[in-house]
Amino acid sequence: MFKNKLGKELSLRDYQKNIKRRVFDAWRNHAYVMVQMPTGTGKTHLLASVIYDLLSAEPEQCVWIIAHRRELVEQIENTVALYGIRKEDGRVRAMSIQWLSRHWNDIHNAPALIVIDEAHHALAESYKELWARYPHTKKLGMTATPCRLNRKGFTDLFDTLVTSDSIADFISEGWLSVFDYASIKPDSDDQKLIDSLSKRSWDGDFQIKEMNAVLNKRPTIERLYESVKHYADGKKGIVYAISIGHARNIASYYSEHGMNAVAIDSKTPASRRKQVVEDFKQGRIQILVNVDVFSEGFDCPDIEFVQMARPTLSLAKYLQQVGRGLRKSKGKEYCMLIDNVGLYRMFGLPIANRDWQAMFEGRLAGKGHTHCIETGYYCAAGNLTANDTIRPNDTLELVMTHDRLPNYLACVKDSLENRPNHETLNVFKDRTSGLYGLKHGNKITALPQYVSVFDTDDGFAAVRFKNWSVGIVNETGEIKMQLGRFKKLKFLKDKLLVVTDNRGKMSYIDLRSGKSYKQRPKVKIFGKVQMLEVDGICYSRTKILYKKESNMSLQQVCQHGFCLRFYDFLTIPQCRQVDKENDTSGYDSVCLLADDYETYYHFCGMLPDGSIIVEDHEGKYYLVKEGEGKQYIAREKPQTEEENFDVVIPRLKAEATQRASQRKNIEKQEKIQRRKERLNRIQHAEPFKSGLKWGLKQGDKVIVPPVYRNLQTPVGNYCAFEGNPRQWGVIMLDGKVVVEARYINVEIKENGTARLTIIPGKTKTVKLQ
Repeated sequence: MFKNKLGKELSLRDYQKNIKRRVFDAWRNHAYVMVQMPTGTGKTHLLASVIYDLLSAEPEQCVWIIAHRRELVEQIENTVALYGIRKEDGRVRAMSIQWLSRHWNDIHNAPALIVIDEAHHALAESYKELWARYPHTKKLGMTATPCRLNRKGFTDLFDTLVTSDSIADFISEGWLSVFDYASIKPDSDDQKLIDSLSKRSWDGDFQIKEMNAVLNKRPTIERLYESVKHYADGKKGIVYAISIGHARNIASYYSEHGMNAVAIDSKTPASRRKQVVEDFKQGRIQILVNVDVFSEGFDCPDIEFVQMARPTLSLAKYLQQVGRGLRKSKGKEYCMLIDNVGLYRMFGLPIANRDWQAMFEGRLAGKGHTHCIETGYYCAAGNLTANDTIRPNDTLELVMTHDRLPNYLACVKDSLENRPNHETLNVFKDRTSGLYGLKHGNKITALPQYVSVFDTDDGFAAVRFKNWSVGIVNETGEIKMQLGRFKKLKFLKDKLLVVTDNRGKMSYIDLRSGKSYKQRPKVKIFGKVQMLEVDGICYSRTKILYKKESNMSLQQVCQHGFCLRFYDFLTIPQCRQVDKENDTSGYDSVCLLADDYETYYHFCGMLPDGSIIVEDHEGKYYLVKEGEGKQYIAREKPQTEEENFDVVIPRLKAEATQRASQRKNIEKQEKIQRRKERLNRIQHAEPFKSGLKWGLKQGDKVIVPPVYRNLQTPVGNYCAFEGNPRQWGVIMLDGKVVVEARYINVEIKENGTARLTIIPGKTKTVKLQ
């Protein structure tokens, strides 16, 4: 613990101490170290503490801190000064890379340490001179996102990567803020506009000119405003825009409609920018609309919402933007993340696991993929309950809410911890032999024996053997697939392998089935079952192959969660049926099972609890339950009575009927309990008016959207509503209608009854359910 000149104690948090220790440990073997820590977890305080310790041990030395923008330089100087090291001291120099590039000849003393802030920018040419001029000086790179769009790694500059806990861990431990996340629906007009973007800029991201032409229009900006009005009305926040013109148009429209919004960009004079930022921090400005000004280094913990209005393929941009809102602040319950450009469907939630080591090594690009969510931290809007209702026809959907986020993180963490071998498989080189081996963390799993390692994926590696052939091995070096002499191997998504021969011609191998294709297969997803489409034919991913024309009608295909069925209406069943009348009057169907890559099956029927009976090509019958795989039950030529289809099926049907009944009762009770808990959470809901309509809200959270002509003050769990003039009914606090609106007056009693006036002088009393 350090006490500065003002007597204030400065103590690192436990996780910062841990990373600091690991940095000094890494310097024992490596001169160039990169550190990854999420935005808002105190990177600058960590580097200041590292510098303090280094200069305390070697007072005569000096340290450089290099940033890529002048605003970051001043922020770093202020943080370092808290540790008693002011810039007047001369031992620590914070400077922008632009200034340094112009003043190399003015600097004569070599530093003992060079710190690069936001080190994911260090691949730029302007930084390479640091390594050329000071090859023996220790270097420390700090970043939240060690990744690049072009998949270029950082191993040419840094020897090793020290990673911190994940964003999910920091939220679970209370160091970062919980959040609500709303994103545009996949079939919304805005998503369709973004899907139309086809041009790319020099860095591989969407082209700004095309984005501006498509999205910098009045209707789109109106939808941006409506999103803020609905999800973050009155809150303090930041908007990320596409261009200077886009930012100014957004700020102008917001201001015209009562929101105190100001645009800021690279052309804003430095003095004006500084004043605007100060006004925003002090609450004199409600909303800052910016163009890549506050993607990095901007520190304002009380930001209550972040609106993403700029499409991007860059994971770094996405995490830097949402990270502005995840810092904690006194009185801040949560941050509202408003995603108007569909970044959720490219990157998942901010809490998703990221393989930073793979990105650091250049084996994985920090790039989003349209219509693709590949993370254990996925939550569909369909999982939300009635108290998370959004407006009818809203173009956004709630993907996650802050009240369910902690439990959600705990469940996902448990599933990850219980999953074996989820640690990343890494490559290392033996400097003596020049050969490559494999390791998990610091544990070597395969000794150096490969001429090269092309790629790794989920516990497997694509390698070149000493005889110059290539193949696939698992983490221990066991050969799983051996191929000939090819030029290159590369893992693709969805367990596909691209093989490049010595003439540069590519072919593709399905690692599930082992089948090779001349063209890149397109993955078709049917519930939990995948197929591969090539040249108009869909192929199963099983070793015993099944294929079907891809233009099959919807009547020929049935998705049943863990099972995918294909009907042949012209053929009677080729196997025995659970319901005997289907043996001759039914039709044949083939099915594929989720996570079964051996063969396809003939469908025999479904039991009352949703489990199914299938037959393989050897005449064996299996019971298949979701999540439990298949269980052998009978065969066509039984050896014993227990294997007789006609004996086994009646017993299984009876057991399934009992399970289905029990499950139905449990689900009914759970539904009742969830409803009670939901109503208890919204006991203090109050009517609110929006335009001419009334709804219910609790605090800032809308419970029932404003769709009613009038509402009375709730009594218990019930509220009287007016649908049409003089037509009153009753809803529960979560919006469920319990009495239709056809009475001229409704009076709700404390005892759970309601007095309904049918016509003047004629009433009836009902018990509310």
